[in-house]
Amino acid sequence: MAAVLLPLAEGFEEVEAVGLIDVMRRGGIEVRIAYIDDRLDHGKVVTGANGIGVKADTALKNVISEDFDMMVLPGGWDGTYALAENRRVIELVQEFKAKKIIGAMCAAPFVLKKAGVLGNDYTCYPGAKEEIDHPGYRDDVKVVTDGNVITSQGPGTAVCFGLAIVEHLVGKESMQAVKDGMLLDYC
Repeated sequence: MAAVLLPLAEGFEEVEAVGLIDVMRRGGIEVRIAYIDDRLDHGKVVTGANGIGVKADTALKNVISEDFDMMVLPGGWDGTYALAENRRVIELVQEFKAKKIIGAMCAAPFVLKKAGVLGNDYTCYPGAKEEIDHPGYRDDVKVVTDGNVITSQGPGTAVCFGLAIVEHLVGKESMQAVKDGMLLDYC
């Protein structure tokens, strides 16, 4: 079974994180949610940009990259900045880019840029383009695959991004089954 690591930081974009987790799990992918802040005093619940809490499975410090096929970063500026400032996140992003697959959406391609792994072609939330400040930005598609880096635009493209990940890790047939089951005709 394919496995994906999804790290969360306070201020993440809830629609993106939950949409990705849901679609990937429907596609048969094991998704483990890791919190990055060891100071969380309210258990393993990470609070998103709109006040919605998501329970994490483990602390990022306990993650072993060999246990995963891919790492996916949801956006949300506060969460993105926290991910970009976390040394372990940057190390893992670089490890995954070198040997596996890395994904980021919305503002999170900023983390890939900071880690030096953002590819030649990418997409992101249009308002994040200037801060990411990297050539190769594409606004004509919802999901961009450049080698082993996959990026997507924002909350409204989370399901499409999740489907692209399912197709990449599990196959077209599984992706189509999830798409049909969710009555999706726009991805």
